[in-house]
Amino acid sequence: MSSIAMHPTYYRRPSAPALRLTRRGQVVLTLVFLSLLLAAYTAFGPGVVATAERGAPVETRTIVVGDGDTLWGIASDFAEPGETRDMINRIVELNALDTVTIHSGQELAVPLG
Repeated sequence: MSSIAMHPTYYRRPSAPALRLTRRGQVVLTLVFLSLLLAAYTAFGPGVVATAERGAPVETRTIVVGDGDTLWGIASDFAEPGETRDMINRIVELNALDTVTIHSGQELAVPLG
């Protein structure tokens, strides 16, 4: 017969059973996580600030786009030297354009000055 001698510190304590969540616990945990995520997005996400005051009116001129006209060409006609890109951005914003593509016959409001 054989025997094994074990050192007293070798003894392992029984490990705790793994955490198991019920279906309801999983739903609650998911809702808590989503609530924290929504709170973080609300606190740190982009915000919009609106005031009751009206903005300054912009003096504009309406033009009709001709064949071969580009937004760069139109903006350079109305912009100060070196300010063409800023004028393009102002035209796009003023006319609520999705892209910088314009079409023949389209009416555009162009800011003056």
